[in-house]
Amino acid sequence: MSELVPENLHRRGVLRDLARFSGASLLLLVTPLAYGARAPSIVAVRVWPAADYTRVTLEHDLPIKYDHFTIQNPERLVVDLHGVELNSALEGLAGKISPGDPNIKLLRAGQFKPGVVRLVMELKTRVAPQVFVLSPVGNYGYRLVLDVYPSEPPDPLLSLIQDKELVPLLSTDSAGNIRDEDEDKTEDILAMFADDVENKTKQQEEAESAKGKRKSGSGPVVDRLVTITIDPGHGGEDPGAVGSGGSYEKTITLAVGKRLKAKIDAEPNMRALLTRDSDFFVPLQKRVQKARQVQSDLFVSIHADAFIRPDARGASVFVLSERGASSTAARWLAKKENDADLVGGVNLNVRDPFLARTLLDLSQTATNNDSLKLGKAVLMELGGIGRLHKNGVEQAGFAVLKAPDIPSILVETAFISNPEEEKRLNDQAYQEKIANAIMAGIRKYFRRNPPQAKSKLAQS
Repeated sequence: MSELVPENLHRRGVLRDLARFSGASLLLLVTPLAYGARAPSIVAVRVWPAADYTRVTLEHDLPIKYDHFTIQNPERLVVDLHGVELNSALEGLAGKISPGDPNIKLLRAGQFKPGVVRLVMELKTRVAPQVFVLSPVGNYGYRLVLDVYPSEPPDPLLSLIQDKELVPLLSTDSAGNIRDEDEDKTEDILAMFADDVENKTKQQEEAESAKGKRKSGSGPVVDRLVTITIDPGHGGEDPGAVGSGGSYEKTITLAVGKRLKAKIDAEPNMRALLTRDSDFFVPLQKRVQKARQVQSDLFVSIHADAFIRPDARGASVFVLSERGASSTAARWLAKKENDADLVGGVNLNVRDPFLARTLLDLSQTATNNDSLKLGKAVLMELGGIGRLHKNGVEQAGFAVLKAPDIPSILVETAFISNPEEEKRLNDQAYQEKIANAIMAGIRKYFRRNPPQAKSKLAQS
């Protein structure tokens, strides 16, 4: 029998059968209904597909009970919702899954038996699912979250070398991950890539010098391959700030992030990694972890500010502070950004040992000093394209800036809560100006602070 074939029972039939029991038993079973207890209802379903993982969110008005299990051959995730009846939100599940979803093939729901709705998720690959609940927060009610992670998650290092056409040198599985037999080749190939970039850079220098066409300060920034992690803030369940015109911060940050990545990748001795390349949620600590996995030289988190007053305006740059925020507004903003994990939805049952190691290493003041230098360079360039909210780099305890060994900044591009700046943030030409300003700041930073040699190009 299919997992979704409902038992041939109906509410009236069940009550007739219950009437055969003793009066006391019947009273126990029907008293909640008699007193008007309301069953929980699914009010919305949202799906966020991504190569990292696909999230399905079931928002409901009251707490629900559930259980889940997996089935193999073919791979399926089954979730039973107790005390829930089938409704239009659940019936529309199948239409929520796009053909391009990298993890889910099909999702359907049916009334398994009275009071139990069964969800069956057919998967494209073997996954490591996480099923958990979130309490109401912000504009959301209760949420049951189904996260399906590939059993072999995408390798951020591979996503970097794919852009450089080195993939044919490596064997990958169906999920795009480097196969075990080729793991040892990765560093060698990246070293080859770095040497090739360095040779091309030298050849370019010699050619330009011979023609006498080189402009002052336009030469290569560094003499080795540099990796920069770009972090478009928010995503998925977490829209970030919402402008009066309906603009989402997560949409603007991704657009600017992609433009900045294109500029970095165009440099012969630089490469960029996006913590997210589409609309999905990445926990704050995972963003830091991705940067460390590829041993980034810099970490740039992009946001669009918001305040309770619509007249607040201007760009800002923040760095990590261990001793308290530089202003009340900075402290308020850091708390708001750090609450992204609550809105986006983090599974608190999964403990990440990386977090403990990071917090232990935060005493490295050299990284914080470099962050300030980078922040000042970027802030100066942003001041050339528009108004600044503050003339100096601010500091606060942003969780996303807590990489102990990577200079990190958080750029608030403008105030999305200001109608005039919201309109500007949605303008592609202005997004290009923002990306150009950040890129110019990065170049200026490296001219003054050439990166030191590294013993290896990536770490796990």
